[in-house]
Amino acid sequence: MDYKFELAEQQAQPVLSMRTRTAVGNLPQELGKAYGAIIEYLNEIGEKPLDAAFAAYYNMDMEDLDVEMGFPVAKPIAGKGDIKSGEIPAGKQVSCLYKGPYSQMEPVYKAMMQWMNENGHTPTGVAYEFYYNSPMEVPESELLTKIVFPLK
Repeated sequence: MDYKFELAEQQAQPVLSMRTRTAVGNLPQELGKAYGAIIEYLNEIGEKPLDAAFAAYYNMDMEDLDVEMGFPVAKPIAGKGDIKSGEIPAGKQVSCLYKGPYSQMEPVYKAMMQWMNENGHTPTGVAYEFYYNSPMEVPESELLTKIVFPLK
């Protein structure tokens, strides 16, 4: 498969997010819960997400994923309860837009790792996924996910 990798310098991006640890099997429920709570809070305060929902993966332990779930916002917004104000750090990053089922994303990750290795880039250890649509809206084959690796 031929993937298109994009190298870019990114500005810091304010976000509202929730962070949890969960097994990969529970991820859809956790994502739904977090996105629902954050959208409800944004509606309460009259704000909107700036871009697609994201998940940041701080490890790849499928039994105990450390995951942050949220939305980019136009400006820093105070958190509330489990919803935290934060940011996606500024810096160089490599990204790839992937179309297809979530369950078949592993080859994209492997290809990105290989590309970074071959081109002298070192990932920071966090992987971001931005979800431009959802399995509730489109068939799995039409899912659009942007995979992003911040670089050191």
